Amino acid sequence: MSDESTFGSVRYVVDDVQAAVDFYTAHLGFTVRSHPAPAFADVTRGALRVLLSGPGSSGARATPPDIDRPGRNRIHLIVDDLDAAVERLSAAGVPLLSDLVSGPGGKQVLLGDPDGNLVELFEPAT
Repeated sequence: MSDESTFGSVRYVVDDVQAAVDFYTAHLGFTVRSHPAPAFADVTRGALRVLLSGPGSSGARATPPDIDRPGRNRIHLIVDDLDAAVERLSAAGVPLLSDLVSGPGGKQVLLGDPDGNLVELFEPAT
């Protein structure tokens, strides 16, 4: 089994790969796995691998031109203390895209990466 198969991967098409790398590593605890060219990088957090594909990458070129906006899909990251995460992100100037929502399973909030790709932070109910 290759090292690649140990990850669950998500591809996000971004306008600025370095800005996306900076966002995921500085604010969400990802580490850079590779950044071989200005048009591509991948970052990991646990078993999640996010492929950041810039305009010149093959992944971005394979996207049909009529698909030009982020959808409602998002990566889902579990945090221990959502209130502390929201406070830290707000202090860093990261805009939240939703109010904090609580339900029987826990609470969550949405934010966007620099290109508007959605990230959900989720704190499970105790």
